[in-house]
Amino acid sequence: MHGRPAPQETEQSRASHPRASRGKGHIGRIVVGSITAGLVGAITLVAGPFAGAREHVITGSVLLTFALAWAALAFLSERRTDQPQRWAKAPAAFMAVAGATILAVAPTGNALGWVWPPALVALVIWMIARSRRALHSRTRAWVVYPVFATLLLSAIGGGYETYRETVDPSASPMPGRLISVGDHKLHINCTGTGSPTVVLEPGLGEPSPAMGWIAPKVTTTTRVCVYDRAGRGWSEASAEPRDGVETATDLHTLLARAGEQGPYVLAGHSAGGLYVLNYAHLYPDQVAGLVLLDSMHPDEATRIKSYSQFYEMFRRVSAALPSLSRLGVGRAIYATGYDGLPARSRDDERAFLSTPRDSRSLRDEFSVIKTAMHQAGALHTLGHRPLVVLTARKGAEPGWTALQNQLAALSTNRVHRVLANAEHSMLTEDERTAAHSSHAIRRVVLAVRTGTTLNRKVH
Repeated sequence: MHGRPAPQETEQSRASHPRASRGKGHIGRIVVGSITAGLVGAITLVAGPFAGAREHVITGSVLLTFALAWAALAFLSERRTDQPQRWAKAPAAFMAVAGATILAVAPTGNALGWVWPPALVALVIWMIARSRRALHSRTRAWVVYPVFATLLLSAIGGGYETYRETVDPSASPMPGRLISVGDHKLHINCTGTGSPTVVLEPGLGEPSPAMGWIAPKVTTTTRVCVYDRAGRGWSEASAEPRDGVETATDLHTLLARAGEQGPYVLAGHSAGGLYVLNYAHLYPDQVAGLVLLDSMHPDEATRIKSYSQFYEMFRRVSAALPSLSRLGVGRAIYATGYDGLPARSRDDERAFLSTPRDSRSLRDEFSVIKTAMHQAGALHTLGHRPLVVLTARKGAEPGWTALQNQLAALSTNRVHRVLANAEHSMLTEDERTAAHSSHAIRRVVLAVRTGTTLNRKVH
């Protein structure tokens, strides 16, 4: 007669088969829970306490978070299921070592870009083989394999990014020269002849090729210098982010050591306008006239209602871009961008902005943009020096035109033109709209040369 086993027999049976004491049917929940926890934890860190942090902090913390997720998968599957996923210890160790090293060393070059992609590919292939043997659950195909595919794409993108960073400089040789301004060198390229010399300041995060339409047009009238701020384009990065005063000081040193004679006509687009205003405040004797191309305003952060929301969003995005750019994401973002620029400028712009280096520079510049605004507010008047303000009305935030009117009021010798059908970026990127920018600069040059007011037209 078959009876129910005695309690003592059941305990002895379980003791002799320890795996049988583990719960069955829970491996899927452990897989999903561990990987989801890692993803949510990484997003929370990047969007929360580490929002706006530097690249090594974001990359290192994300890797450590995912290392914990893989470790949790290995630990919980061994303790609570009859399908132990011991292979998960390998990605846990790989990501833990990588994350800790990045946090400690804070590398900025691309030397490791030749190492980690093939290492990650080899690891993923190994994990695929091991998981096929150990994981008997639909989550292998639905969850684990997509994660493996993402890791493989990251490795391929990272390898491609490293390759492009190696070949792009030779495909696009640097015009002009590099000049030391202290602990770093800045790129400057001056062409044309005549006086006064025009100095062009690109917008937020932009390298000198952004002035690809404007510089050649103005060069037909006078000498023009385009340059790259620290960490941008062909310029070297500085040790710390450069605020408005430091950027203006860098430019002053650069022009002096390049042998370019002032006073200058300074033209700045967007954030470049803040640096132009800072320069005019610090070196008034070196400024003959200004052109502000839809320039940012010193009070923009407090007088444009949407700015606070934009600032917080962009602070987070700009900080994450360097890490993403190492995976080749920047190449995808900018692959079709800047179509309106001349071919050479377009290609240079895409190549520069796709790199982790330029993404770091953008993050650094934005981290001190409010300081640059405050510093630019120290300039209260240009006296009678000629000033042209161009304002793009299309897509502008409420209150933008009023701030532009206030910028125009800095000089008694001024012209303020509102371009109703122009968007902010079109003042440099669109050939027809950029012609208005070039025309404005030439008007100021002529006014300086002749000592006349701005009511005369340039032909």
